[in-house]
Amino acid sequence: MEWVERLNQSMNYIEEHLTEEIDYEQLGRIACCSAYHYQRMFTYMAGISLAEYIRRRKMSLAAVDLREGKERVIDVAAKYGYHSPTAFNRAFQAFHGIAPSSVKIEGAAVKSFSPIVFRIAVKGATEMNYRIETKDAFRIIGVSAPLDKEIENNFMVVPKLWQDAAESGIIQKLAGMMDAPPMGLLGVSACHDADQWRYFIAVSSTKKSDEFEEYAVPASTWAIFSGTGTNQSIQELEQRIITEWLPTSGYEYADAPDLEVYLNPDPQNAQYEVWIPVTRKQA
Repeated sequence: MEWVERLNQSMNYIEEHLTEEIDYEQLGRIACCSAYHYQRMFTYMAGISLAEYIRRRKMSLAAVDLREGKERVIDVAAKYGYHSPTAFNRAFQAFHGIAPSSVKIEGAAVKSFSPIVFRIAVKGATEMNYRIETKDAFRIIGVSAPLDKEIENNFMVVPKLWQDAAESGIIQKLAGMMDAPPMGLLGVSACHDADQWRYFIAVSSTKKSDEFEEYAVPASTWAIFSGTGTNQSIQELEQRIITEWLPTSGYEYADAPDLEVYLNPDPQNAQYEVWIPVTRKQA
């Protein structure tokens, strides 16, 4: 499949640049998506974050270099982008369980972490209900938090924003200002490569407000998937979309935000939709 081939080409790029700073935007270009969508795809398909994968590959190769004995620890640290020997020692010991200086000791055990190769895997058939809709741009209002361009650094940002919005009454205020589709409480990941990434809790509204931020969700075609359950189940649905639906759908990611539409925001009995921006694959 062309989609999987592009992912494997991005793996080749990583291997060729492990002694340099990996350009996440270039990885996205190879896979025909944004750096944000690339990291999401990688995490769901590989089971670890992109940053963690790169760390493990570097530590695996660093152990080989140190065992050969031709380079000093400080030189190997610099080779793999660690400007501080302390940071390198910490990362090395966290992965291998021993200090870099102990690698040459006879009988010392280190770990090997091989490059990932992506393949399509056939799983048990479970239906997924979705629809494709093309929509004009629409305006949202709400609150936001900046996101780091390395996704794993944001694990606490989004839950805290939701918690603060609930405790401060912001969610209730936003619900009262919702007057345009999509009708629901929105979680919007606005992560265009050229801009500061931000996550919004918002509603679609035509009303003016000095209290809330505004953002224009661009016109796009969306693949829309419905789900129910706890808020944890929305992550499971997103994983299935990326690992099961997207590779064989005839679509690929478009450069627009991901949307979570909470029709019933009760965290224990949520009704929601996941909106994935898509474009048809080029022939």
